[in-house]
Order: sequence, then structure tokens, then C-alpha cells
Amino acid sequence: MGISAVIISGKGGVGKSTITVGLGRALAEKGRRVLLVDCDAGLRSLDRMTGVEQELVFDISDVVQGRCAPVDAIYPCAEAERLYMLPAPASPQDAVKPAVMKRFVPLLKRYYDYVLLDAPAGVDRAVTAAACAAEKALVVCSPDPVCVRGSVAVREMLDELGVRKKGLIINRFNGEFFDTVSAYADLDAVIDDTGIRLLGVVPEDYSLAAAYLKGKAAPGTLRGMMAISRITGRFEGEMIPIIF
Repeated sequence: MGISAVIISGKGGVGKSTITVGLGRALAEKGRRVLLVDCDAGLRSLDRMTGVEQELVFDISDVVQGRCAPVDAIYPCAEAERLYMLPAPASPQDAVKPAVMKRFVPLLKRYYDYVLLDAPAGVDRAVTAAACAAEKALVVCSPDPVCVRGSVAVREMLDELGVRKKGLIINRFNGEFFDTVSAYADLDAVIDDTGIRLLGVVPEDYSLAAAYLKGKAAPGTLRGMMAISRITGRFEGEMIPIIF
């Protein structure tokens, strides 16, 4: 039986889907069998970011409504062995309900080492549908007060859902911009305000984002990908020092 984890954020635009794809690719490179589940009905992006956009026929709503078998809606990702993707519906009206996700995700876990659920931004019902089926949560946050406030709301929602294992990923970190804004004395203050244990810091890396927007694998030598690889190790329980 595999592990389910939701990748979540209180605010949009923080690079949550980039983290999802990066984590999935890094786990697959370690020999894990990984399924990415896009839970953002109407605003799906993982199909584009994993290079399967042109192949889509069915999505998760087709599976749960019995219009196709699960295998028909699960697509192998480009340039990655052992990495697969289950797309979200194109219309928000076809979003899968929380009760259905809670029954469906355990079935997927039988066939994968990891099921990574890419949740929409925010704390509404669509987010709950992704989070309620997860054992772990990775909260993605940029180091600004608005995003930190959203992360606090996400943490409280996860507590209500009983998701106790949470890790914070500070993404798109730019030291010069952080110092210029001066909203926080340092990153420790950001971590303290979210109330979530830090799993890692990913620097702003336009090359990483560009690779995924093209549906390509990002080179492991990129600063962003190296940070995600270290986070992947910690996610699996390895003792890897955190570098700010």
C-alpha cells in the first residue's frame, strides 16, 4: 500500500504544481512508482507540465462516474519512467466530491508507492476533496505575509481534517527581494508564523518553471531541482541538512 500526500497552498501563484511535478520526477528517479493526481477541476495544469496534454481523452471524473476504467485515464509522463498522471476535469462542474475522493484514493494507493494530490489554491470544498484523502501534506508558501496568512488557514483546515503530518516548503525564494521587502527578519520568522515544520527552501528558478511549462524534465543541475531533490530525500525520511 502506497502513501498519499496532498501538495497544497493557501494562495495561488506560489509554484505548487511545479513542486508537485518536481517531487514526482525526483521520486520516480529514485525508483518509486508515482501517480500525480490533478485535483484542480477547470484549471488543470499537470497535463501540460508532464507532457501529456495532447494525449488526453479521459479524466478523473470519467473514472468515478464509470465512463472508463482507471487505467484509461492514467497517462505515462513524458521523459520519466514510473511517473504517471491522472488529469482533472476540464469543467469545474465535474469536480469530484470529497466523499468520493476519500474512497477512490485508497484504491489508487494499491498500485503506486506514492499518490501525490495537486490541490487547488485556497481552503474551499475543492481543496478539501484533495486533502481529505491524504495521509501527509506539503504546504507550499512564498515568504510574504499574504501567503503566510494563507498557509496558516491551510494548516488549520488540515488539522480539522485530521492530516497531522505536515511539512512546509518555502518556494520561489529570492534573497534580494526578501531583504528589500523586509516583512520578516529572517526565514525562521516565516516558519514560526506558519506553525509548520520546514521541509525545505526552493530558490526562484525560471529555468525550472520553463522546463515544466514545456512539458519537459528539468535538468538535475538546476538550483531549483537540486533543492527539490533534497526535499524528496527528507520527505522519505532521510537526514539531509536544510540549506537556506
